Amino acid sequence: MKPEEFFESLAKQGIELSETQKDQFAIYFRELVETNKVMNLTSITDEDQVYLKHFYDSIELGFVDKKILSDELTLCDVGSGAGFPSLPLKIVNPKLKITIVDSLNKRIKFLDSLVNKLSLEDVNLVHGRAEEVGKNAQFREQFDVVTARAVAAMNVLTEFCLPLVKLGGQFVAMKSEKAPEEVKAAKFAIETLGGEIKQQTSVELPNDAGIRNFIFVGKVNKTPKKYPRKPGTPAKKPLVK
Repeated sequence: MKPEEFFESLAKQGIELSETQKDQFAIYFRELVETNKVMNLTSITDEDQVYLKHFYDSIELGFVDKKILSDELTLCDVGSGAGFPSLPLKIVNPKLKITIVDSLNKRIKFLDSLVNKLSLEDVNLVHGRAEEVGKNAQFREQFDVVTARAVAAMNVLTEFCLPLVKLGGQFVAMKSEKAPEEVKAAKFAIETLGGEIKQQTSVELPNDAGIRNFIFVGKVNKTPKKYPRKPGTPAKKPLVK
């Protein structure tokens, strides 16, 4: 997907980008590829693939839930890596207030430099494990939307993300084709942590680039104080009946 095709695809969804926003995506691509030469951020560096599998894929979340591309929401991106999906969403909807959580400080440093070069405001970068951040009163149950893309199995991801979602907010997992099995295995964790599955949507990426599954989990009850458990525990001992 060439940049022009990317912009045309967004226009078909009713999203007309300014020249400034188009430039921000060009800068993002350049910074990602340059930094990737010295730091492992992504295995995808071809321009067409970055625009499709990183930028377009990130923004698809907003096609499924239109509020993310129009409203002033607080969004936390857990294990964001090189800023996906939160920063492409922020470029399209500058009203979003973004918090990115990542356990690797050098990635946070890359994102800090990137955010400055993109002149983005209301982006908070947090270096830490999701389990620790979820216990911190500054972040716990503070966000309208918490999302994660390809970070961990759904039952583990739920323990990373749901404690950060405010009551009435939602956790959105972005998963591949295996999502239905993962959701089944995560039902106990979702209920235990105060969530309820509201919607599951499958979207086909353009150019035969595969399927993206979105699992929307509403926060219907407060997360019990003992969760998330200490760092490493959710991955080693996922919540199961």
